[in-house]
Amino acid sequence: MDTKVPEKLHVDAFEMRFADIADVDLSQLQALSMSVGWPHRSQDWRHLRDVGRGFVALDEIGRVSGSTMWFPHEKSFATFGMLITAPRLQTNGTAKWLIKRMLAECRQERFRLNATRAARRMCAALGFTAQQTVFQCQGEIVSVPQVGGPKRGLHLRRLDRGDLEAIVTLDEPAFGTPRYRHLLRLFESSICYGLYDGNRLMAYSMRRRFGRGHVVGPVVAYCEEDAVAVVQPHVAAHVGSFLRLDTHFDTGPFANFVQQSGMSIFDTVTTMVSCEAAAYGSPGTGSPIVFALASQSFG
Repeated sequence: MDTKVPEKLHVDAFEMRFADIADVDLSQLQALSMSVGWPHRSQDWRHLRDVGRGFVALDEIGRVSGSTMWFPHEKSFATFGMLITAPRLQTNGTAKWLIKRMLAECRQERFRLNATRAARRMCAALGFTAQQTVFQCQGEIVSVPQVGGPKRGLHLRRLDRGDLEAIVTLDEPAFGTPRYRHLLRLFESSICYGLYDGNRLMAYSMRRRFGRGHVVGPVVAYCEEDAVAVVQPHVAAHVGSFLRLDTHFDTGPFANFVQQSGMSIFDTVTTMVSCEAAAYGSPGTGSPIVFALASQSFG
């Protein structure tokens, strides 16, 4: 009997094929995201599929080994994310294969994505340019930092369905394009607060279940103080529990409030765009700003 063990064993000599992400069991998608340490629950994947489209890579026995999704916001603009490859396939071109298939299918003219460190170089090679860093802030809320209340003349209150048009109007110049369908879906699963000056909405925030606990986002406001005002009630509601907020701000009053509450910077990704027309609204222009993302996948 030959007991000699070969020094090498080829285990990845198999073919991959595409499948529509809508046809895959949510449990398989959750297992894929868990394999790379992402916290998405089955319910989070369901939300993503409700508002987006995508592909998965299947191996010869039907295992989900990769994914990518895109989220149309209007005729010529889309964000994309959920670019995942199983750990054993992360150096063999599967991610690039998936993203090229997605770009060929969705055909939008303007794209925005949030790239992990591992994906940033690949996205740059495909023509995307870095715009901003996203700071993933999360942790157990230890306290509610003391800040002054809303500025004189402004009124903070819980939002209802009648406020949705005002939310969409405020959000469009900040996000860079209308996203009514996405905001409606988020609103239906979120607790929302708004800051009004008379009949004019000056800031809004949303909070929903996600991953290990809850996530605050999107948050849109004209200034940092107003952004703090609409985030504060979410922080107060979660003292002693886990909360997450993804933001482009790491200094200043808003970032200080977030980090002092217990949400420290856990990780970063990079917002990348296909062209300047796909960028977020910029501070200092007098327009509202996105202070917190709804998610890294759809911005």
